[in-house]
This record gives sequence, structure tokens and C-alpha cells, in this order.
Amino acid sequence: MSKQVTLILGGAASGKSSYAERICFNSAKRRTYLATSQIVDSEMRVKIDKHVVQRGGGWTTYEEHLDLSPILLSFDQSQICLLDCATMWLSNQLLAGNNLQIAQQELLTAISCCKSELVIVSNEVGMGIVPDNALARQFREAQGRLNIVLAEHADCVVHVVAGLPNVLKGAVS
Repeated sequence: MSKQVTLILGGAASGKSSYAERICFNSAKRRTYLATSQIVDSEMRVKIDKHVVQRGGGWTTYEEHLDLSPILLSFDQSQICLLDCATMWLSNQLLAGNNLQIAQQELLTAISCCKSELVIVSNEVGMGIVPDNALARQFREAQGRLNIVLAEHADCVVHVVAGLPNVLKGAVS
């Protein structure tokens, strides 16, 4: 049986991470968590601490904010990996001045070659107002493009709104 790639989309505080965690808990595989956030201030520290408590024990956590490929390629079929989240990863790439097309292609290649089941969390950012500055508009466009290619490569895509999952593609394993 081939591995499953599930993409969980939603707005900020929509319940997407909690839903993704439930998918991982329902799996008999070893749970791994690939965190892309950086602790840049006390607010981010509180948010990350909340996520750690919410997740509970039984996870092996990896922290990497830019180069996800070596970690994804190290996983095997006995694992399920929650990548949380593609939005923070993209923000990190943008702020580091990296070429987003190259970074995105490297991520897609790593996802394709990864042997573990993957659950990827990403924000849907295109449903609000047009940002008032060039950097925010660049990010919004890049995030939309990233979500499109992630959805193309995913076996299952779920949009979470107000904690309610709506399956857009495939079936949740």
C-alpha cells in the first residue's frame, strides 16, 4: 500500500492543527511532529507551548524552519508525520530571501520521496482583504500557489472551518 499524504487547510485558529493531530492519533504508526515555527517572541512561545500540551506525549518532535528535506527523507513507513505548518515554512523562506520556486520544488520532491504517511497543515490566506503592502501581497500569492501544488500532490485535502472538517479531495485514512 502506498503512503497517504493529507493536506489540512484552514484559517488561523480554525481547528486545523487539532484535526491533523486526531488523524495522527488514529494511526497505529509512530507519531512524528515536524515543527516549522521559530520562537521570535513571547507570544510565539505561548502558542508553541499550547500546541505541545494539546498534542500530549508520544511524539518525536523535529524542529526545522527552512530545510525540511533531510528530515522528511529520514522517515520510514512505520511513521506518520505531522508537518505543522507549511505556512510558517513559507514565511521563513520569504523572510530569509530564498528563491520560493526552488524551495517549493525541493519541498515537493521531499514530500514525494518521503516514505512515511504525511499530514500537512497549511493556512488558507486568500479569503480576506487584499493586503496593503507588497510583502504581504507577495506572501499571500505565494501561499496560494503553495496550497494549490500541495493539494495537487495530496491524496486527501480537508478544509477545516470552525473546527469542522470538510473533505475536498479523497478520503481521510
